[in-house]
Amino acid sequence: MWVGSLELDLLLGDVHSLKEKRSLVRPVVAELARRYAVSAAETDSHDLHRRAEIGVAVASPDARHATEVLDACERLVAERPELELLSARRRLVGPEDE
Repeated sequence: MWVGSLELDLLLGDVHSLKEKRSLVRPVVAELARRYAVSAAETDSHDLHRRAEIGVAVASPDARHATEVLDACERLVAERPELELLSARRRLVGPEDE
């Protein structure tokens, strides 16, 4: 089994409250989970209005599939006009990494 994770550091647009922030981040997290069958959540920067970190995890029988899913998740977030993707960090753990 391969496990892939992706951390996306985001800068939000003209956001002035945590409520506005939630209205931008929640639909993205829901779309990631629905479209790609991954686990996704807001994982950091909870108290900052204009920053967010979204974490994504996927389990797969092979590394190639896990990489393709994480690539698709990163593209989905990068293409959202209301978000600026500042950085993306990923990890892939396989059977030889034990």
